[in-house]
Amino acid sequence: MRPLTGRLPGPRDLSTRLLVAILVVVLVGAATAWVVVAGIGPAIFHAHMMQTRGSEANTAAHAEEAFRTASMLSLAVALIAALSTSIGVSLFLSGRITRSLAPVTVAAGRVADGDYSARIPPTALGTEFENLTAAFNSMAADLGRVEVTRTRMLGDLAHEMRTPITTIGAYLEAITDGVQDADPATLNMLGDQVTRLTRLSEDVSLVTTADEGRLTMHRRRIGVAQIVADAVAQATTQYATQNVILSANTTAAGDAAINADGDRIGQVLTNLLDNAVRHSPHGGEVVISAAAIGTETVISVSDGGDGIPPGHVAHVFERFYRVDASRDRAHGGSGVGLAIAKSITEAHGGSISVDSEGVGRGATFTIKFPLFSPDPKAEKAPR
Repeated sequence: MRPLTGRLPGPRDLSTRLLVAILVVVLVGAATAWVVVAGIGPAIFHAHMMQTRGSEANTAAHAEEAFRTASMLSLAVALIAALSTSIGVSLFLSGRITRSLAPVTVAAGRVADGDYSARIPPTALGTEFENLTAAFNSMAADLGRVEVTRTRMLGDLAHEMRTPITTIGAYLEAITDGVQDADPATLNMLGDQVTRLTRLSEDVSLVTTADEGRLTMHRRRIGVAQIVADAVAQATTQYATQNVILSANTTAAGDAAINADGDRIGQVLTNLLDNAVRHSPHGGEVVISAAAIGTETVISVSDGGDGIPPGHVAHVFERFYRVDASRDRAHGGSGVGLAIAKSITEAHGGSISVDSEGVGRGATFTIKFPLFSPDPKAEKAPR
């Protein structure tokens, strides 16, 4: 919706209509006074002049009386006409405003009761009410989407926690009943489930903190090539275990650097590389590349794996969103890795996007950051 600051009133604005109503009242009063003076004044003067009988004293007295009578009569009639007109105009406008506000009250009550499908119909009462209607309907739609996301998130979070908790509970009960021995393999399995719960808790806390703008960062000048090299070194073991080839290309980045928290950016790349290997087949390849383009540095992670259906591309950065829920859970993903990557990237004033040609044709995640500048004012402000 367009901002209203500094906008000149238009012919359909409520303020303009109120001004027109006031002018109508004034014009009606003035026209009435003119009609009374023009139509009745001469007759009053004529009647008084006929009563003067040639006396100058009587002439002056009757002229003054005629003036007072004509003035008071014209003023009284004009005031009555203006009052009647103002009452009529006020009743008309107040009726229209009341009828226009009634749907707003009803819709607001429905939204307060949790019905986010409530909408306000067009009021045709001016630009201000149209803006109010558009803002309210947009707010209701946003609240509806937030509620759907919240419900799904809570359901997914409960599911994520239920699996390891159920496993831990079952094994502890079996150990207590003597059915299962507390051997190293069992203890390692229980430790893995606890680690999974801990990671889930940390991930949810991190993405929530980032979304609220409370993410602590220690920025410094960091070379892009070094960031990519560190991320590749950290992911090497995981890729070797999954038999997936990981290659890096930072030639186009040169000596480009960004002003960032190295640990946070490293977490972004780690999450993207982790997502890529989990969706790549054995023997597949993942390529991470970096380049300096204009005033930005561009880092992309491409894989030739599962790909993303067109209808899911717009949702992959949402918390707990999964294109294939069963596969991701089987591979231990918490479901918030990409949401964390998005939050951290935007906290650095960057952007993240994904592109996929469809199922089975891989996906490419691209992040962009403003290049490092010695002048802090030249840095792109965090979003």
